[in-house]
Amino acid sequence: MNKEFKLFNTLTRSVEPLQLLEPGHLRFYSCGPTVYSYAHIGNFRSFLTADLIYRTALSIGWKVTYATNITDVGHLTDDDLMDPSGEDRMVHALQSKEGERFANIWDLARYYSDVLLEDWQHLNLLEPTVQPRATEHMPEQIRAVEQLLASGHAYETSRGVYFSVASFPAYGNLSGNTEAQDLEQSVRDVVVDPEKRDPRDFALWKKDESHLMQWFSPWGWGFPGWHIECSVMSMTYLGEEIDLHAGGEDLIFPHHECEIAQSESLTGKQFAKHWVHTRFLQVEGDKMSKSRGNYYTVRDLVLPESEGGKGIDPLALRLTLLAGYYRKPFNFTFNTLRASIRHRERMKEALDLVSGALEANCPGKDVLVGKLEPLFDRALSAMLDNLNTPDAMAATLEGVKEIFSAGRLNGASARAAQRWLDRTNALLGIVYHDREVVDSSEQEDTFAKQVEFLLVERTAAREGNNFVRADEIRDELSALGVEVMDTPEGPKWKRRSTID
Repeated sequence: MNKEFKLFNTLTRSVEPLQLLEPGHLRFYSCGPTVYSYAHIGNFRSFLTADLIYRTALSIGWKVTYATNITDVGHLTDDDLMDPSGEDRMVHALQSKEGERFANIWDLARYYSDVLLEDWQHLNLLEPTVQPRATEHMPEQIRAVEQLLASGHAYETSRGVYFSVASFPAYGNLSGNTEAQDLEQSVRDVVVDPEKRDPRDFALWKKDESHLMQWFSPWGWGFPGWHIECSVMSMTYLGEEIDLHAGGEDLIFPHHECEIAQSESLTGKQFAKHWVHTRFLQVEGDKMSKSRGNYYTVRDLVLPESEGGKGIDPLALRLTLLAGYYRKPFNFTFNTLRASIRHRERMKEALDLVSGALEANCPGKDVLVGKLEPLFDRALSAMLDNLNTPDAMAATLEGVKEIFSAGRLNGASARAAQRWLDRTNALLGIVYHDREVVDSSEQEDTFAKQVEFLLVERTAAREGNNFVRADEIRDELSALGVEVMDTPEGPKWKRRSTID
């Protein structure tokens, strides 16, 4: 199989093979979230793209060093408008109604960071090589700002330190945003620093002795601008040059444009050869918005009803987000989610079928490897061709169908099926969780024990021909949102999704 890995490069506006600085070793950085609230499904669509790049590279035998950050300070509310002023999003969140439950900003950052990592596991994203936090790399950020000042790429005002865009002629090559007057027009309603030399100049350090998260620097007490953290952490863990940088399309400008300017001004080298951006997500054909009532966090969908969620299988949500091609805007619909739930049920049934056949280990000739291996190759080829997830998913669902079509599996066929399921999961992460999911509460354990107790009582009632009581228990379970399936091996249960 051709192991060339092609991805669309935003910098060159074309699909190109990844050209690695070190053969067989992919170094890539992907922008993570600002942890001022729960991450929504649009955020995770972008994180999922990075996870698929990671998995695809590993599937062709590459070594991967993958860094993705956690922004826990410095992201201003007006950053999309070149951060001329604005409030830190972390501070803004603490002062909101939701932030009232936190004693201080550090507790807020810790809580949402922990929740992020739980959601990360729910959606079966592989653990990155490193997941650094901005607050843990303050000395490095201060040193980088000092170097930019010393080289003439930055200047100080009474309000902060700014990068001088005029000192970097290549500014705008990634996004196409180059005209100072256009940028000035975009920020006309925002209070700007009157000492800034150019409307394009962006903050490297904000002087603010009243800020809730502040550090002492050569320019006094304050905090870093948003953009400098990614340059610093990327260089700390991946080196001065990287193979690939990824993120959502909303980060192309100004964030990634600013990263390039400051990084290349620091090193004199090309920061990243390849830039990959995931397109926006809509919900039911409309922009996702709290005011429209179509805003969903991961937790809104995957947590059980008893905790305020919809009880959806997290891997069904992952599968749904895979259904759309990352290079096109994706319309998230509950019809697609329902279809994904059905596909996941079939995958779980296939796992159970294979597991039972492996235990029985009946003799016989393998009839599956010749059918499943080409389907895996087809899925991998699709992923190597600019992460073509719809084609990869089609091949995967065909493989599940082949397992059921084989009839009663013997040991040899079961081993072939298990190998295919494992390789498919390593590539796409949709068959089973790669690691145990951390549960944020003990309520789920209590709920499961309650269900198991009722099932035992129901079985005893049926065996005693007390069918009235058995039906009553089934109704109780139904009221709890539990669906019971009677099988030859005994009753099995699952949570009933609230979108069914």
